[in-house]
Amino acid sequence: AMRMQVSLREISWLLFVFFSSDIEISRAQSPKAVDVLAKEIGLLTDEIEIYGQTKAKVRLSLLERLKDQPDGKYVLVAGITPTPLGEGKSTVTVGLVQALTAHLNINSFACLRQPSQGPTFGVKGGAAGGGYAQVIPMEEFNLHLTGDIHAITAANNLLAAAIDARILHENTQSDKSLYNRLVPVVNGVRGFSAIQLARLRRLGINKTDPKTLTEEEISKFVRLDIDPSTITWQRVVDTNDRFLRRITVGQANTEKGFVRQAQFDIAVASEIMAILALTTSLQDMKERLGRMVVANDKKGQPVTAEDLGVTGALAVLMKDAIKPTLMQTLEGTPVFVHAGPFANIAHGNSSVLADKIALKLVGEKGFVVTEAGFGADIGMEKFFNIKCRASGLVPSVVVLVATVRALKMHGGGPNVTAGAPLKKEYTEENLQLVADGCCNLQKQIQITQLFGVPVVVALNVFKTDSPAEIDLVCKIAKESGAFDAVPCHHWSAGGKGAVKLAQAVEKAANQKNSFKYLYSLELPIVEKIRIIAQKVYGAQDIELSPAAQSQVDRYTRQGFGNLPICMAKTHLSLSHQPERKGVPTGFILPISDVRASIGAGFIYPLVGTMSTMPGLPTRPCFYDIDLDPITEQVKGLF
Repeated sequence: AMRMQVSLREISWLLFVFFSSDIEISRAQSPKAVDVLAKEIGLLTDEIEIYGQTKAKVRLSLLERLKDQPDGKYVLVAGITPTPLGEGKSTVTVGLVQALTAHLNINSFACLRQPSQGPTFGVKGGAAGGGYAQVIPMEEFNLHLTGDIHAITAANNLLAAAIDARILHENTQSDKSLYNRLVPVVNGVRGFSAIQLARLRRLGINKTDPKTLTEEEISKFVRLDIDPSTITWQRVVDTNDRFLRRITVGQANTEKGFVRQAQFDIAVASEIMAILALTTSLQDMKERLGRMVVANDKKGQPVTAEDLGVTGALAVLMKDAIKPTLMQTLEGTPVFVHAGPFANIAHGNSSVLADKIALKLVGEKGFVVTEAGFGADIGMEKFFNIKCRASGLVPSVVVLVATVRALKMHGGGPNVTAGAPLKKEYTEENLQLVADGCCNLQKQIQITQLFGVPVVVALNVFKTDSPAEIDLVCKIAKESGAFDAVPCHHWSAGGKGAVKLAQAVEKAANQKNSFKYLYSLELPIVEKIRIIAQKVYGAQDIELSPAAQSQVDRYTRQGFGNLPICMAKTHLSLSHQPERKGVPTGFILPISDVRASIGAGFIYPLVGTMSTMPGLPTRPCFYDIDLDPITEQVKGLF
């Protein structure tokens, strides 16, 4: 009778897992109060700012208190080239830390990006993980959180407004009129603000009394002389809105004929988001915000946010967003949610600050597991070449996530489309498709090996995967240079289903690590782009459009040539063509444009027709999202 009772409970549990949505599973577990969680992981009362019962901001003062504490091990979760459905990097990240902490009694922390409203209401849905490996409460994780993306939107658009307003005022006023307004008399006294004094010093004018400037000095001071055709700073909104990809601004009569073409980007593609993800302190963030180049003047020199006098205001809008947000997994393991730059547009990694704080909190024997967006060719490459350069941190292990589903697609299986049922090739055993598709897994392992870091393959198992398919993937992965390859059942079993992965990661972290960057920053911009295209993507060569080459020449001339590269490329193929699966070869990678994110600290080439503003599909996720007006519970979020 006892055996039968246990069996029925197990059957009931399995039915709940397979027929419940992520949000139902999330609500079935009550999270511990965030102040209790904070105390468990060693935070002091004055080091947290509580947002409700389940979220808290963590103050950066913690880094000073723990500066002598040794760092833990640093683990990156990346993946193979995914299907449009995603292959479960977030669930693996969460399952891994649950296995380490809740099942192996090893301190661990997950560091994840904050989801954009774009995919949440568009095609992909939320990004809190899934099943029994997710961050809770998942609706709070996916909606607003602590307002960081809103702060970025506000700061970005304040700067955009400042650019157009400055051009208008310079076009319609004399030098004297501009000077009287920029340096007004207040209570009978005229004085420069601190940011204006800094501008004077950059201009070589070492004066502090407004009455002593010559007419020539006044003209230099008041006129930024922005060339409207060179403006690179765009407005942003955190919604997939394809009709904002090209707009016209200035059509009202009050703008006196100053009409120009502009565009909106998705908010998470803002350079301010990239700065939030890469900054190391409040002072560093202020300096980076000031360095942001928004346009060129009519002499071809860069114009910055500091020149516009807006740096302090931007820092004020971002002062709370710089603090990581503390949450927890379904099994009570701590999670930092901080920053969310897109991986196929920006650099695709959560914040340096969250990682640094977490590495101190877990202690020398602990693990911090952070995730890079999309395939290893995109998120991981940017993690190593951009984020690790900014942080100075050295990764211990790469966990490479694969699924049988994605491998079958790379082996020649039919198209996988979000919202459409999977074809039978994906739900029935097909060893030949799996074997053929493992070429993509092998290539991504080779990309990881370029950086000298041990790699463990995590095969995210679906209920339709056969034992033979699972064994075949793990065998090929190990033969291809992976330190280990482990089937993972975290979605259905939580941390317990990822214990073997945790054990493999712990062993790999003790291996010899010969981490190295892919390229030297001293190389010319075009050569750095070529190295990424050839060594990572497998391209034969690159081809720059005339506009892209012109921008490269300009940035080199302006002294920005020694920055790392952040490629904006489709995530659905190693090449620039989403339909080319497996391991494409012999292609020429087209570079249509090159932009510069000087505050963030990288050059930003656009590959092919890559858009910085996604669009909504015919049937977006918002059709299924609703609110119960009685209980105030969110429905349909996944």
